[in-house]
Amino acid sequence: MMEKISVNMENYSANKIYPSALFLYGTYKENGSPNFGMFCWFNYCFDSELTIMACIGGNKLTKDRIRENKIFSANLVTEPLLPLADYLGTTVGYTKEKMEIPVETEQGAVLKVPVLKNSPWIYELEVTQTIALNGSDLYVCKIRNILIAKDLSDKSKKEEEHIKNLKPVLWFGTGKYYSANPAILGNTAEWKDSFKR
Repeated sequence: MMEKISVNMENYSANKIYPSALFLYGTYKENGSPNFGMFCWFNYCFDSELTIMACIGGNKLTKDRIRENKIFSANLVTEPLLPLADYLGTTVGYTKEKMEIPVETEQGAVLKVPVLKNSPWIYELEVTQTIALNGSDLYVCKIRNILIAKDLSDKSKKEEEHIKNLKPVLWFGTGKYYSANPAILGNTAEWKDSFKR
């Protein structure tokens, strides 16, 4: 049997663990140039259709631009993108020189949002509801489009191969980046019969 203990979140915050995929949110600045920030408070919900929940805390340029325009892109951070993502995630958005770096972007296919040419999985999102929290904003977003690398649509490859090739970067809140390195554990409904025995 697994022994459990309760922990105080204030004292435990240095060791918190919450697995999340990382995304670079793309917005356009007032002058029309692209801006990207890295975030991990990103998840899915269902509201008559698949919907995205994204949360941004504190004062950030990305948050200002989402508040103003109600649209943004969410670009999956992959291992090849990690150096860029780390730079974008640790450099303050209000820093004038932040985006004066070599980064290939283009406009989304449906919304006027910047997207990273080298991200293999991108959501174009429209904010339909904003919930003000204590210092953070939670955005409920309609998925207006999903851009994926063409090879991810190759039906001759198994889904596990596609997932391995994506190489998403995970964040557990510990100040370290992790490889997803997925392994198949089985199919849905395969496990329940062995549980009954």
